[in-house]
Amino acid sequence: MKFSTKEDIEAPIDAVFDMLCDFETFERAAMRRGAEVQRTDTKTFAGIGMSWRATFNLRGKRRQVEVEMVTFDKPNEMVFECRSPGLMTMMTTELVALSKNRTRIMLSFDIKPLNLSARLLVQSLKLAKTSLTKKFKLRAAEFAKTLEERYQRGA
Repeated sequence: MKFSTKEDIEAPIDAVFDMLCDFETFERAAMRRGAEVQRTDTKTFAGIGMSWRATFNLRGKRRQVEVEMVTFDKPNEMVFECRSPGLMTMMTTELVALSKNRTRIMLSFDIKPLNLSARLLVQSLKLAKTSLTKKFKLRAAEFAKTLEERYQRGA
């Protein structure tokens, strides 16, 4: 099952990519929302092989996910593979320069079940796909606006 959207940001592609590579900010944001996030690699620079372990509550159950960066093509694309018991998700972030100061960000999640219980979960998600897609697009728009505001404050 796939969710995807695109948003335009008033900022140069290099600045947007650099903000997306500020992983410590994303880690802190997840922790503020109650997740436990732990970096599991020893890399000192952004690139393929970066990995994290995150634990969080979802639907009243404690969940754990392993995240690994599998593609890093500066300033165009980052792909993360997320594995949890029963599910594998590919998160893709692509950037396209529309002009010198305007960038299009395309975000997608592709969720694949790996066992029967995960299949049932994905099937229930398919039934709610319209509302989930609306929420995903709204959150992506908020995220793009946040990036744009961060750039404007720093510029």
